[in-house]
Amino acid sequence: MKLTILGGGGFRVPLVYAAVLGQRTGRGIHEVALHDTDESRLRAIGHVLAEQAQRHTPASEGPPPAEVTTTTSLDEALDGADFVFSAIRVGGLEGRVVDERLALDLGLLGQETTGPGGVGYGLRTVPVALAIAERVSLLAPDAWVINFTNPAGLVTQAMQSVLGDRVVGICDSPLGLAKRAAGALGLRLPEVIIDYAGTNHLGWLHGLSANGRDVLPELLADRELLESFEEGRLFGADWLQVVRAIPNEYLWYYDFTRDSIAQIREAGQTRGEYLRGQQADFYAAVRSSPGRAWQIWDGVRRERNATYMAETRPDEGRQRSAEDVEGGGYEGVALALMAAIAYDDPATLILNVRNRGTLPGVPDDAVVEVPCLVTGAGPATLPVSPLRGRELGLVQQVKAVDELVIQACRERSAAVAIQALASHPLVDSVSVARQLWTGYRERLAPFYAGFR
Repeated sequence: MKLTILGGGGFRVPLVYAAVLGQRTGRGIHEVALHDTDESRLRAIGHVLAEQAQRHTPASEGPPPAEVTTTTSLDEALDGADFVFSAIRVGGLEGRVVDERLALDLGLLGQETTGPGGVGYGLRTVPVALAIAERVSLLAPDAWVINFTNPAGLVTQAMQSVLGDRVVGICDSPLGLAKRAAGALGLRLPEVIIDYAGTNHLGWLHGLSANGRDVLPELLADRELLESFEEGRLFGADWLQVVRAIPNEYLWYYDFTRDSIAQIREAGQTRGEYLRGQQADFYAAVRSSPGRAWQIWDGVRRERNATYMAETRPDEGRQRSAEDVEGGGYEGVALALMAAIAYDDPATLILNVRNRGTLPGVPDDAVVEVPCLVTGAGPATLPVSPLRGRELGLVQQVKAVDELVIQACRERSAAVAIQALASHPLVDSVSVARQLWTGYRERLAPFYAGFR
């Protein structure tokens, strides 16, 4: 099989290659083709992967590591691909800095995927994602596209308009939440049935069934257990006992908006600004010392993971657990999804797929994030508890924003783009939405030049 990774010069690509090397899910992959528009980043990540392959000790009967190829030609990368992992960042980290800082300067949440930053990111990403989908349809029509690109639900839905169900979005946050909640009760993921529903970065854990019984109420009733893991500490037992569910960590930006804005400001720099500096240093270090590429990458990875969503842990006593720092996780979800499809090896995963009635009150063609049984035929959604009240209202409103973003990109309409920004629940004024749009047009002009 040929696995193509779009955004192949990205920092997290070695996580995927490690999964290809180290898991049985990587069996059968003979080529990993990396595509990126930045040749210097491709070279740097190529050095990291070469050292990974050298360090890998295959089983005695195992195949040699998959060949790694690099190219700046999209068509060359896609030609003959069986699976395409899309992990692009349109506008780079400079775009992310603008997304976050522009919103903060206007008194709004400055975050990559949640709030106005996610809308701005989507407005410049969807046109590129649609163009990629068109090339996949021509050059690799039987390929499955596994979308990592944020905002994952929005981008997946846009690409599905071209490629249909052969585009599946992934995120490791829901399974990570379920794993931590189960672990607090002394259970492992294979021992529970997960009742989780929502959209990407906007979902809730409603139940955990073990031996035919929902054990989540026991967790919610036990304050000490509830605050023994990341999400319990983040939201606090008092709030979780009110909502009677455990939200995805990104709901913190909706539930504690003022707190999050204050803490991001207090940090002195946004996450994008931090990563921009860190990654510039990383790529420069690899260019200077290519023989130490993997060691350099691994050290930066640990630091990056430890500081993930640092604004939610403002004091030193709330650092990420060692397991989460080592974690990652999305690459494991992607490889498990690929293996389930390629070898008809059933797996239950939480994925971004078409709703088709799974969540009442949400359009059938909308992409939702729910548990799925994946086989050689692809993902099929599993039954989950319906969203109600505020949960349903939030999902409907944010999904309507997603649809406006896609419409704005297809029509290249500035008016619809402003409507998308103004419709987001974390944007509190039409006039502010207009200011956001003006800011995007001024600071990232090449990416919005086609809008009229």
